[in-house]
Amino acid sequence: MTETIVLLGSNGQIGSELAVALRAKFGVSNVITSDIREPKNLGEGEIFEAINVLDKEALKLLFEKHKPTQVYLLAAMLSATGEQYPLKAWDLNMNGLLNVLNLCVELGIKKVFWPSSIAVFGPHSPKVNTPQYCVMDPNSIYGISKLAGERLCEYYTEKYNLDIRSIRYPGIISWKTAPGGGTTDYAVHIFFEALAKGRYESFLSENTALPMMYMDDAVRATIQLMDAPAEKLRIRSSYNLAGISFTPTEIAQEVKKILPNFEMSYSQGDPRQAIADSWPQSIDDEYAREDWNWEIKYDLTTMTKDMIENLKNN
Repeated sequence: MTETIVLLGSNGQIGSELAVALRAKFGVSNVITSDIREPKNLGEGEIFEAINVLDKEALKLLFEKHKPTQVYLLAAMLSATGEQYPLKAWDLNMNGLLNVLNLCVELGIKKVFWPSSIAVFGPHSPKVNTPQYCVMDPNSIYGISKLAGERLCEYYTEKYNLDIRSIRYPGIISWKTAPGGGTTDYAVHIFFEALAKGRYESFLSENTALPMMYMDDAVRATIQLMDAPAEKLRIRSSYNLAGISFTPTEIAQEVKKILPNFEMSYSQGDPRQAIADSWPQSIDDEYAREDWNWEIKYDLTTMTKDMIENLKNN
C-alpha cells in the first residue's frame, strides 16, 4: 500500500529534516508538509499547506483533501519559550494534539506520530539512567503538557484503536536549522558561535549534564519506530530514547580539539538552568533497544566533527 503522510510543524528543527527523510523514503508527492508559516523555499514537486493546528476545521479539510495514512504532529511550543507564554504553550501543545487525535478517529486515520520529551521527568525522577517507568513530576509547562499528551496517546490507542507512536526526545543537535527555544539549545548555539566568534557564553552551568542526540540519529529513530511491527511495541505512551549525555565543559573540550582558540564562558541566573536541573542526566532506553532494535550511531566526538565540518561547508 502506498503511504500518504501529512507532517504538521514541518518548519521546525526536527520537522524540516524529517520531511527530507520521509520524501526520500515515500516519494516527494506522498509527503505533504504543513506549518503556520510558508517555508523559505520549496523543492520541485514538494507540497506544502499553510495551517494552524488549532484550527480544527481547516485541519479537517487538509486531511479530507490529502487522505493521509500517517500523520506526524510536530507543532509545539518548546520549554524555554513555553515558560514565557505558558497559556499559549498549553493551548498549542494540548489542543493541537486533541484536534489531530479526534480527527484521526473521525476520519479513520490509524497511524500517528507525536513527539514527547525528557521534559516529562522532574525533580523527583531518578537523574542517572532514568528508567521508562518512574516518578514523573515535570515543573515546566512544556513538560506538563508532554506528560498529559503521553496519557492522551495511550488513552486514544486503547479506547479508539489508533496506532500512536512516540519518542521522548532528548536535546536535538543539528547544523541545518537554528534552535527553537529549548533548554538544550546551548549545544547547538555553541557550534555556530565557535565558528562565527571563536567564543560562547553558555546559559547553563559548566557541569550540567543533559541527554542530547544528533539530528541524524533522531530522524533515523523516528522512522525506525514508525516502521516497527505494531505487535512488537510495548510502550504506547512514549519511548525513552538515550543519546549522548555531556556537560557544557565536555562539549567545549571537543570543540577545542578542532578549534584550539575557542573560549567558553558561563552566565549566571538564566531561567533555563532551573529547568535543566530538574531533567535527567542520562536515560535508560532498554525498551526501545529490545522492541525495535534501537542503537545510537553518533557519539560526542563524531557529532562535534560532523557539526563543524558541515557548518564550515554551508
